Amino acid sequence: MLNAGDTAWVLISAALVMLMTPGLAFFYGGMVRAKSVLNMLMMNFIALAIVGVLWVLFGFSLSFGDDAFGGLVGNFDYAGLSDAFGKLVGLASEGPPAVAWPGPDALPLLAFCMFQLMFAIITPALISGAIADRAKFWGWTLFVTIWVVVVYFPVAHWVFSFDGFTGKDAVGGWIANQLKALDFAGGTAVHINAGAAGLALALVLGKRKGWPKDTGRPHNVPFVLLGASLLWFGWYGFNAGSALGANDLAGVAFTNTTVATAAAVLGWLIVEQLKFGKPTTLGAASGAVAGLVAITPACGFVSPLGSIAIGVIAGVLCALAISLKFRLGFDDSLDVVGVHLVGGLVGTVLIGFFATTSVNPAGADGLFYGGGFKQLGIQVVAALAVLGYSFVMTLIIGFAIKKAGGFRVSAEHEVSGIDEGQHAESAYDFTGMGGLGHSATFPVKPVTKLEETKA
Repeated sequence: MLNAGDTAWVLISAALVMLMTPGLAFFYGGMVRAKSVLNMLMMNFIALAIVGVLWVLFGFSLSFGDDAFGGLVGNFDYAGLSDAFGKLVGLASEGPPAVAWPGPDALPLLAFCMFQLMFAIITPALISGAIADRAKFWGWTLFVTIWVVVVYFPVAHWVFSFDGFTGKDAVGGWIANQLKALDFAGGTAVHINAGAAGLALALVLGKRKGWPKDTGRPHNVPFVLLGASLLWFGWYGFNAGSALGANDLAGVAFTNTTVATAAAVLGWLIVEQLKFGKPTTLGAASGAVAGLVAITPACGFVSPLGSIAIGVIAGVLCALAISLKFRLGFDDSLDVVGVHLVGGLVGTVLIGFFATTSVNPAGADGLFYGGGFKQLGIQVVAALAVLGYSFVMTLIIGFAIKKAGGFRVSAEHEVSGIDEGQHAESAYDFTGMGGLGHSATFPVKPVTKLEETKA
């Protein structure tokens, strides 16, 4: 039966997750140069518009409609949401849920639809940080349009669409139902997916002018911390909302999200102190996001102590991983690979170690709780499947748009300012600051992040 409290919590959670995309825009926007900040904000904001329309037209149906082919993609039964009014989902999960997710009570289909929309929006937005300072706005817009259709909607079906949820005889995706990987809130479908795509696009667009000697200077570190704080706030909807009810499991996910993120901040700052002799504000913000990413798939399956361990491991490994771009030679502008791909892999795989049915009987016991290597192997297969599919398909989409001449800005616009070149405006008016002029930027020198300057 319908539970009004659960429905209210899901709608509130949807609003919290929506706030994450503007929060991400500030997080990324603060890390780019003053002449690029509007372009970065727009690259995130446009995802709200594009994905919002596509989701209603056919995206929700491809993601959560009855399986159309081998657990790979849904059908078009919900196209246009024409039959969504008054329909409930979750009716097959009466009593204790037969699967780890979703919850036991029925929800209005549109409430669930809007909650999942916000996941679909932020996933391509995450990718934008990998190609900051050098992408054409309309090329990016075309990429997002194609990518969510070809990559996100099918992967969401694989991971999030459970048998029997949208109807008694509904069939869902292969990772959720055949492989039975555990992913509470999107470590695979969101973070590994976006991180792999970010790596592919960084390779497609190539390096920024002057990189790696000139790594760019974050123009507004307070923006970064503000964005990270908004992300942390919104992430409670992301994780605790994925319980799909105002219940004990939501409380578990909320608690684990908090402690894992706190632990990851400490882990990242300790790495900075040991490597560079100083902890940084940028490091604290990045550590928080790394912890949020890692705990996302695990938050409904592990104990608070397990969450602390996952957070510390993620903070340390992500802080170390961001230097890989210098060693391997790919220009991931804002460390999407180091934070989201690595963090997503850490959280997804560590479920195989830290999961316990004492927290969630519908989950599994990991290696440290007597479950053996079975669940660990399942988690690895799920992570690699999403990583490989997203990387290959993003390469194809990216190269096609680049070949058509629609992806990378001209060298002139990259140097003079992508905001004016792409949007005919600038974020700041410098005319009252010593006559610098409206296109002035901060001095360009390689003194941005400690972890970059000493890599």
